[in-house]
Amino acid sequence: MSQRKSVNGRPSGTDGSDFSYRMVVDSRYQRVAEGKSRLSKLIFIQGFIQLLAAVVVFLPTVEGGALDRLSVSSSVIFFISLLIGELGRKRSRAILLKLYLFGSSVAIIISIVSVLKSKNSLEVIKDLSRWATSKLEVSHIGVASLGLVVQVFAFAVTTSLIHNMAPPKRSS
Repeated sequence: MSQRKSVNGRPSGTDGSDFSYRMVVDSRYQRVAEGKSRLSKLIFIQGFIQLLAAVVVFLPTVEGGALDRLSVSSSVIFFISLLIGELGRKRSRAILLKLYLFGSSVAIIISIVSVLKSKNSLEVIKDLSRWATSKLEVSHIGVASLGLVVQVFAFAVTTSLIHNMAPPKRSS
């Protein structure tokens, strides 16, 4: 049995009656795809910021300084939540995305508390003329602030993605 030739870009084996049906994609699925793409970029940016934060946290130990436990715990929680978020994004699992939101939000709060708890950071914030002498503190403040801004965007994108992934509610 021979297959008929493809005409006007239609796949072989169809009569063309399903062409308009196959070309229609629900806008909700398009929003999910766009949200997953945006979240992928934000997770990458958050990973880069956390890599910078880890460098800032571990840099004082090279000079013989003490390790800030709050900052280390924030980095560990953030890296774990980023892995969970990437799994949730790839597999479209709302529960993993919610866990990612919770973990990354807790980690950024711990990071901000760590900056505010540091006496040197508060002195740099109060007297901006000292920023040249304590570049490490300024970089710690900058990384935490940048992480907070990106977290706000990631929170908005992820909640929108979770909402769009949920099945449509039926009105009764």
